[in-house]
Amino acid sequence: MDQDKQAKLASKGWKIGTVNEFLDLTPAEATYIELRLALSENLKQRRTQLSSSQFAQLLNANPSQIEKLETGEASVSLDFLIRSLLTLGTTVKELADIMVHSQDFAGNPSV
Repeated sequence: MDQDKQAKLASKGWKIGTVNEFLDLTPAEATYIELRLALSENLKQRRTQLSSSQFAQLLNANPSQIEKLETGEASVSLDFLIRSLLTLGTTVKELADIMVHSQDFAGNPSV
């Protein structure tokens, strides 16, 4: 957002900040959310050759669980998300790379 727009908003009582500030997230919470989102996005990109129903059958899950996996839904366990990526052939090194790069989005220094 440009400086002029920020100044106009501030003069009218608006606060300018980040999502993390608005939600009052700790650095650990922000990093965890970014990690889940990065894993979910990667899963969505990797399963393009399978339909949702084919992928659901492969995981012994239902299509609504696949949708939740791909959107980063909080109700989906991190365990299920990682197992799903491994089922698609993701290597441990690739998982580590996803995790390292997810920190770039959270504004934290990379490992």
